[in-house]
Amino acid sequence: MTADIFQLHPQLDNDCIHLGKLRLCRVLLMNESRYPWLILVPERSGMTELFELAEADQLQLIRESCVIAHHLKRAFAADKLNVAAIGNLVPQLHVHHVVRYRTDPAWPAPVWGRLPPEPYQPNALESCLDKLRLAEIPDFEPAAIG
Repeated sequence: MTADIFQLHPQLDNDCIHLGKLRLCRVLLMNESRYPWLILVPERSGMTELFELAEADQLQLIRESCVIAHHLKRAFAADKLNVAAIGNLVPQLHVHHVVRYRTDPAWPAPVWGRLPPEPYQPNALESCLDKLRLAEIPDFEPAAIG
């Protein structure tokens, strides 16, 4: 029996900047400059829901999500974090981690579908990546960006 090869959903591939990997998940940055917004995608084929993962993978995803959420809140001094696995448009299991401020353009509503995305300009992307400093996160393997 051959294992399925993991492939990132084309919409995530198109909408995000690949930052690297944790033990289970790919780490993506949504190309939306108004909100620091990371997405974790477990590298398991055919998964659409958290409960479909093996128990060990469920626990690992929760660990990685908590580490990313804590890191984002600290790095960006967030008023609130929105963490969600919605998947209505992109069925592949993925978990959004969105930094929110009381002053952001969508507050207090969810960010999804509120405004057209504002992609990062090079300087803003560099500033965001500097704040992220993901190398501080245990088990993070950075991807080549650019």
